[in-house]
Amino acid sequence: MDNENENVADRQQRVYSDVLLDHFRNPRNYGRLPSADIVYEEFNPLCGDRIRIELEISDNRIAAARFVGDGCAISIAAASMLTELIVGAEIAQGEVVSSEQLLSSLKSDIKPSRMQCALLPLEALRSGLEIYRHAQTSR
Repeated sequence: MDNENENVADRQQRVYSDVLLDHFRNPRNYGRLPSADIVYEEFNPLCGDRIRIELEISDNRIAAARFVGDGCAISIAAASMLTELIVGAEIAQGEVVSSEQLLSSLKSDIKPSRMQCALLPLEALRSGLEIYRHAQTSR
């Protein structure tokens, strides 16, 4: 039985890198922003993950980023990593962070069946930014 438990732990260690596990166990930027300019939540009905991204914008850049949510290790770690990657990024146009950039920063072998978990926070970011940009150009 001990050998079987070791094999499960070994498989998890290969799938979940130290980076991913650290961001899951110690999420960065978890919580709400009291004066957020952008608040957007995405929900994955297939697995039940829910991630809300909150951003403060200043001079067309992301000044602060936070997230809250309930989800698996991958979605929580991805949200945590994403908030670190985007602070200071310009939002005028184009992609702030690519899918490839977020996935590679997690340093894990994310299976196709779990890709939605990893990209859920990025979808929340993209949707929130799209709504914000549209509101800014409509003024």
